[in-house]
Amino acid sequence: MGFFTRLEKRAREVDSLLCIGLDPHPGELSSPNSQAVQDFCIRLIEATSDLVLAYKPNIAFFEVYGSAGITALEVVIDSIPKEIPVILDAKRADIASSAQAYAQAAFNTLGANAATVNPYLGHDALVPFLRDEKRGVFLLCKTSNPGSADIQDLKIIQDLGSSISDPYATIYELIATKAVEWNKNDNLGLVVGATQIAALSRVRNLAPNLWILAPGVGVQGGDLQAALQAGLRPDSLGMIVPVSRGISRATDPRQAAEDLNRRINQVRRNLEPRERREFSTSRRAEPALKNLAIDLLESGCVKFGEFELKSGLISPIYIDLRRLVGLPDLLIRIANFYLEILGELKFDHLAALPYAGLPIATAISLKGGLSLVYPRKETKAYGTRAEIEGIYSAGEQVVLIDDLATTGGSKFEAIDKLDSVGLKVKDVVVLIDRQSGASEDLAESGYRLHAIFTLSQLLNYWQTAELISEDQVAEVQKFISASGSKTSNPD
Repeated sequence: MGFFTRLEKRAREVDSLLCIGLDPHPGELSSPNSQAVQDFCIRLIEATSDLVLAYKPNIAFFEVYGSAGITALEVVIDSIPKEIPVILDAKRADIASSAQAYAQAAFNTLGANAATVNPYLGHDALVPFLRDEKRGVFLLCKTSNPGSADIQDLKIIQDLGSSISDPYATIYELIATKAVEWNKNDNLGLVVGATQIAALSRVRNLAPNLWILAPGVGVQGGDLQAALQAGLRPDSLGMIVPVSRGISRATDPRQAAEDLNRRINQVRRNLEPRERREFSTSRRAEPALKNLAIDLLESGCVKFGEFELKSGLISPIYIDLRRLVGLPDLLIRIANFYLEILGELKFDHLAALPYAGLPIATAISLKGGLSLVYPRKETKAYGTRAEIEGIYSAGEQVVLIDDLATTGGSKFEAIDKLDSVGLKVKDVVVLIDRQSGASEDLAESGYRLHAIFTLSQLLNYWQTAELISEDQVAEVQKFISASGSKTSNPD
């Protein structure tokens, strides 16, 4: 069982995201010594152990008392019920054998189940901490202190192969995407302060499934409701809310923990999954979307003029995304935007529509490590005679990937083929919705269409950038209205 599988199990069993920080500040102790530190923490544990998701001892408040303090930390960790995860707040990182020694000290000597780790030295410094899937790592990403902006908010120019859609991203955004890449054993999460709401929302977009440790609620002034709205996954999980002084300094620590847990759960209950998805997706980087829209036009994937469509209609715009096979950098960036949407959906495989959807789905598959199947346009008369290519089992769920959505006709054909072998479809994801009825037709049959752009949004981006004229916009909008929901060309 991976660390986060265990953590999620605990969260569901006790219905809690609350983590109590064991931070024995000298001012809270009866006397400044290791025995007082030990007694302080054990009293908190005994008062709250049935309420919490995890405990987070901060090693600094134990190390200050030397070897006696470390002994006290061992006793404290050992006193925590074994079913409750212990996150050691140590912020360790080093190279080679030093990193191995730090990991051994945290997990084997002290007995913690997880640790906070600094990403500055890179992936090889994290390997000793990540090697055992039963041990968790929380990577410092965007910390709660005001000075975090000094370095973590610095802009960096990303290469086009990055999984960040915005080529001018922050260091903390890079860390978030790296964490997704490095999370091979279900044991890597992120530290993002509850005082950093915009960053928390952005990180949730970039790392839709990772657990986030979000310190800063309470004395640091973090807004609990805003933090939960920004950071929760659609399943009401994915966040750990650590609080120390707000509970340890209360007249009745147990009552304080109960009250805080109740507040957390009230927000979780009142925040519907759909609202959470809209909250996160609405915060996709606007400059990155605009840049992508411009590049689609300037790369020749979109043309204006007079074009006869398959339906016989004359269109003032033509979208040719088959050109993407010759534009690998642009294709990778597009795949990253698909992955943002896919991170909020549940499925077993991607299902690509040939032919334009195949290269897009392949890029998504390679970038996200996702399994891919596809329905053939025509069944072979030899060999396996398979209608669906790929590795799959009946009953599994697929998400349909295509380039455009127009009338939805090709989507229904593909869904019928997938359904014939027992594969289930709920969601369809495309780059562009031409607003010609596909969304409505799919919805009537119980399917959800997700699009990175609508055609109207693209027109707005291009007009704002002064790349097309008002007359061109008017012609396309007129065509959208006139073509209605059924008469445009099949996708």
